[in-house]
Amino acid sequence: MLPDTSHYWLRNAQVPDALLVRSRQGRNRQWSTPNSPQDNLLAVDLEIANGEIASIATAGAIASYSHPSVDLKGGMVFPCFVDAHTHLDKGHIWGRSPNPDGSFGSAIDAIIADAAQWNETDLYHRMEFGLKCSYAHGTKAIRTHLDSAGELAHMSFSVFQQLQHEWRDRLILQAVCLVPLEYYGTPAGEALADQIAEIGGILGGFAYMNPNIETEVERTVAIAKDRKLNLDLHTDETNDPDSITLRLVADAAIKQRFSGQIVCGHCCSLAVQSEAEANKTIERVKQAKIGVISLPMCNLYLQDRQPKRTPRWRGVTLLHELKAAGIPVAIASDNCRDPFHAYGDHDALEVFSLSAKIGHLDHPFLDWCAAITSTPADLMGLPTVGRIGVGLPADLVVFKARRYSELLSRSQRDRIVLRNGQAIDTALPDYAELDDLVQPLPK
Repeated sequence: MLPDTSHYWLRNAQVPDALLVRSRQGRNRQWSTPNSPQDNLLAVDLEIANGEIASIATAGAIASYSHPSVDLKGGMVFPCFVDAHTHLDKGHIWGRSPNPDGSFGSAIDAIIADAAQWNETDLYHRMEFGLKCSYAHGTKAIRTHLDSAGELAHMSFSVFQQLQHEWRDRLILQAVCLVPLEYYGTPAGEALADQIAEIGGILGGFAYMNPNIETEVERTVAIAKDRKLNLDLHTDETNDPDSITLRLVADAAIKQRFSGQIVCGHCCSLAVQSEAEANKTIERVKQAKIGVISLPMCNLYLQDRQPKRTPRWRGVTLLHELKAAGIPVAIASDNCRDPFHAYGDHDALEVFSLSAKIGHLDHPFLDWCAAITSTPADLMGLPTVGRIGVGLPADLVVFKARRYSELLSRSQRDRIVLRNGQAIDTALPDYAELDDLVQPLPK
């Protein structure tokens, strides 16, 4: 239990070295070296005062404390999570629109049929359910893609803006429009870009190989540049080695000297290309200063799925190679309990845990913890989120686990989530809240 006061100490905490912000002033200039190079954790004491981190000291360096304290006994402490690629508008429709065979094509068909039934009430309650889960698990910032073709644009963004306002003191929410890139070659696409510019959103879409793809990509980048919008695109969500839409986005950005932030999600086909071909794309992505977000849980579920056949690959992009090239690499939850991914609970720790196992982000862990915290925060333009430092908000997730082998072996449902230094209610919403929304659709 935490002290019932606004000023206290968290003693004997284990914090990832990569997530500690070094300050030029105060007691947190230097800390001891990590206890275990494999885990790269530092043993520190955290002083919490009036909702902020007041100071950080090497654990055991202070002889006595002038304020109440609690001994974490080596428990790990993370900053609150950042989930930079989600689909809140699709979430939790599995009960009424399941994927019959788990394939990508069936997922698209099921979503098209389900979206025809969407209304503002349905969207609001399902999206809010996702926010409740994320908040309880310890997430502070979320970026969601919203299907935006035709009438969906007005309805989805109207609901999003309402939730953004209602949750403004708990979650930072950003929205990206989602349409096929050819949509931007129509008057409706131009109007959508204007709408996104008006509300301060991010221009998005999904790219796929077709005879006109280079023109579509160049036009999309030009539209974003003209309206001074950042870009967040789905690229190469396939196991086709000939899919190079990520490279085409990079080429267009370089050609047009695009100065905004570009984020590309999925990028799966890199992992099934020759090393030479993949390296060509990686070099261009680095030059274009594009950030990559991998969605290991969803891609593990969808990619290389064929009836009565064991999948031959994990579905994730070249995480290590991209990161080694100096490209920002984040991971995120993507779809949750919808035809694109039957499972998930908006828990960034689950995303990190499975990603570490799927992508071998361990032995040593180094700074991969940043992929669900500070790196996506930077890609979202949130420089004070996803890290721990003096003067930053005391938005923390406290675990009993003392090292990664413990953290990633259990669900950590007993975690404590602090917002502005105060423990929040981490009870998850009951699925029964959705009962009226997930009845099977009429045939």
